[in-house]
Amino acid sequence: MSKKNLGEDIYAFAEKLFPIHRSITGDGVRKTLGIIQEEIPQLTLHEVPSGTQAFDWTVPSEWNIRDAYILDPHGEKIVDFQDSNLHVVGYSTPVDQVLPLEELQKHLYSLPEQPGAIPYLTSYYKKRWGFCLKHNQRQKLEPGGYRVFIDSEFKEDGSLTYGEIILPGEVEKEIFLSTYICHPSMANNEISGPAVTTFLANWLRSQKRKYTYRIIFIPETIGAIVYLSRNLKEMRSRVVAGFLATCVGDDRAYSYLSSRAENTLADRVALHVLRHLHPEFKKYTYLDRQSDERQYCSPGVDLPVASVMRSKYGTYPEYHTSLDNLALISPAGLQGGYEVLQKCIECLEANEKLKVTVLCEPQLGKRGLYPSLSTKNSTEKVRDIRNLIAYADGTQTLLEIAEKIQVPMWKLIPIAESLKEEGLLEAVK
Repeated sequence: MSKKNLGEDIYAFAEKLFPIHRSITGDGVRKTLGIIQEEIPQLTLHEVPSGTQAFDWTVPSEWNIRDAYILDPHGEKIVDFQDSNLHVVGYSTPVDQVLPLEELQKHLYSLPEQPGAIPYLTSYYKKRWGFCLKHNQRQKLEPGGYRVFIDSEFKEDGSLTYGEIILPGEVEKEIFLSTYICHPSMANNEISGPAVTTFLANWLRSQKRKYTYRIIFIPETIGAIVYLSRNLKEMRSRVVAGFLATCVGDDRAYSYLSSRAENTLADRVALHVLRHLHPEFKKYTYLDRQSDERQYCSPGVDLPVASVMRSKYGTYPEYHTSLDNLALISPAGLQGGYEVLQKCIECLEANEKLKVTVLCEPQLGKRGLYPSLSTKNSTEKVRDIRNLIAYADGTQTLLEIAEKIQVPMWKLIPIAESLKEEGLLEAVK
């Protein structure tokens, strides 16, 4: 795939995933993972039985829904799950009855401040049923009897499903990527993350890797908790940096949310990349967390995980509504989200402590690294080379040197490689 078409390819993949109804369990999650598995054949699917204990949580019964609607007093279908899978409150119990409007209103949800949007609501851990609709439609409902129908099912012998791929590297130390697959049809908040992560996984498969990569597609919150309950000991000893991939598809902003520790390698790399590529980015603290960083950075888990996003969840008006549709994301937006995360990975791969191998300044000219004709601009042309050498004392990483001399790390990577080829730099273990 060419870089020119990358954004279009990611967008086309997002279009495939968008219509599927997903929740924290069920066939929609499996269908989503099946499509991702077509792109990443090495993706392994795991089923965790309902009732499984995971730290302080329990895997809930599996929930699936086939159909749902509301018929008005004239028999007209006014709310239809087939038109928008946001119309039904997630994990709604089955229902088939006729209710007067005043009773139905207790089960309806809308947004007066966004009258043209269908809200997204869930009730995972308390049994109820409900419908979501546009507020301007709700205001037009007439008195009378309304038939409400939800064809849903709970399976106590069901399971929670997640996908995992481990890409081995030269070392066992790991880079961790996590994204979630548990929301219905929303584009930036849901689909952009797994779409971009799928393409990152395929790019990584084609690369020579120093680090091992652990990449997971999980239901948010309960999926992260379940995954950690199974893998925490290994992850705690191996993960050197990680990123949560969510909300990486729109064109409005770039955003960063820190880990709880604020100064992990993931934090430093993310900030370095964004400062150089998108200096207008918005910076958030761990106090602004709402997603799976709550689990990965929780006390006792303490994984070095930060979030790099476009418009952060909860900050844009379309968030958790039907307005977060495919028109909100774009090929350019998705490619931008991909490229920032890709650049973070490239910096992590190249980051190592470096030490110059000669005393005093090496003679760059005889190695073809310094202009043979000295002019007043000669120093400018080799400033980055000389500054890199000046700080390569064996105690600082390439990232630390890049920060100190205020140069993008990716500009120093080929310089460092050429100096190593000339025997002037060596990596310090």
